[in-house]
Amino acid sequence: MNIQIFGTKKSFDTKKAQRYFKERRIKVQFIDLREKEMSKGELESVMRAVGGIEALVDEKAKDQDTVALITYLASSQKFEKLLENQQVLREPIVRNGRQATVGYCPDVWKIWE
Repeated sequence: MNIQIFGTKKSFDTKKAQRYFKERRIKVQFIDLREKEMSKGELESVMRAVGGIEALVDEKAKDQDTVALITYLASSQKFEKLLENQQVLREPIVRNGRQATVGYCPDVWKIWE
């Protein structure tokens, strides 16, 4: 199992995800989205795993202008705008190979163990 957690240090759900794996002694790689953004390939992989861009966008993000813009853009333009503005991603994004979850999803992670 190769778990990656993408999030920010201030995100409560990201901290909960890190604690979940730590309690089960599962090694994780934490990537702080404020320091290093997801690559195009990583974002595409997660998008396919979770069922599209809508699942990735945090409707309550601070940058409401970008959230609104992504919502109303043509679908061909949404991905590029999300790649440029990763501060509107829902957190945490947890990857295990080709599988991924967005948000705090311990029920899914249990299946991965």
